[in-house]
Amino acid sequence: MVGFDAKNKTNLDSKYKCSECSLILRDPVQLTACGHRLCQFCFLNQNQTLMPCSECHMQTPKAQILIDRAFKSEMQALPIICSYCDWTDTLQNYEEHLQQLHQHSIANEPQQTKLSIEEKTVFGVVEGVNENLDILIQNLASSEENINDIQYPSYDGTLTWKITGFTGKMLDTQSERQTSIYSPPFYSSPTGYKMRARLYLHGDGNARKTHMSLFFVLMLGPYDAILKFPFNYKVIFCLYDQTPQQRHIIDSFRPDIKSNSFQRPRSEMNIASGIPKFVS
Repeated sequence: MVGFDAKNKTNLDSKYKCSECSLILRDPVQLTACGHRLCQFCFLNQNQTLMPCSECHMQTPKAQILIDRAFKSEMQALPIICSYCDWTDTLQNYEEHLQQLHQHSIANEPQQTKLSIEEKTVFGVVEGVNENLDILIQNLASSEENINDIQYPSYDGTLTWKITGFTGKMLDTQSERQTSIYSPPFYSSPTGYKMRARLYLHGDGNARKTHMSLFFVLMLGPYDAILKFPFNYKVIFCLYDQTPQQRHIIDSFRPDIKSNSFQRPRSEMNIASGIPKFVS
């Protein structure tokens, strides 16, 4: 189901509105490339492998779209004025109010989004199986991440990570819409460790607001059973200076083999570890 309509929706912060249907977010998911959010249903209505954001037009691979349960919880306290009557309460109680008093109005109201006949059919089906949407998104994201890993990986233990839309990402992290970003996965060899980087543009922990924090993440890989753990190889970070001076910033660290960050992964990713004060 698309987002919620309300008489006071124009008074709410834009971050609470779907970038696709422009209504108040229902079951929000986040586009990690830009930090904007849309309704879970609006996401499922998109067929592209790369999801374009309706606000900024940046594209996010479906594998990198997150179900934002924390943001949904935050939204429950939003003040709402019913779009059909003078009822006033919070978003937490709004859906129940609509179902109890305005179900007939909702059923006969034209959709405010540009849905084709086929999409309206899907709308009805999805509404009936709403409890399975989280599973569907997670499975889809997992499948597409596997495809991306096969198509664009590095297998020599190095990763060149070009970060696009830097200004927008910096603004998002400063406003805490998205505090960190992940690099694509890469591998130490075709049968080696699976890894990625995690970057906090506005810093993490004691380095917050003073430095960029850059971390190494060990991931659950297909060949972990035959690899040596704990991971004990030097990690080198380099921020490339793209001017003619080429004054690159280089730093490195040795893993603490007692840390859980470098043991054999038991979940998708280990806890990130690295250099909190990489660059100021």
